[in-house]
Amino acid sequence: MFALLSLAAIPAAYYATRLKNVNVPQAVAGEAVAGTLLGLIAVILARGARRRVERTLTRPGEGTAKAGKWLGWLGLCLGLTAALALGFFGLLLLYE
Repeated sequence: MFALLSLAAIPAAYYATRLKNVNVPQAVAGEAVAGTLLGLIAVILARGARRRVERTLTRPGEGTAKAGKWLGWLGLCLGLTAALALGFFGLLLLYE
């Protein structure tokens, strides 16, 4: 669930730019924070889920835990990429 929320931060940031009070750098900053934190939480929870699955005989939920881990890593990477992009944008504005 957290992995999907970390990925849903991108369309939410895009939609937020259409509001009057939010500009693009603010939306990217929100996506960077939300995507990174939710992705990190998803990876941590998926790790615990995989440990619980390894202790059972029938291994129910192994695929779900693996998908949660990969989606969590994807959300974490996209959040960090947004943070880097925002940092470079800030540098460009600083040395303009």
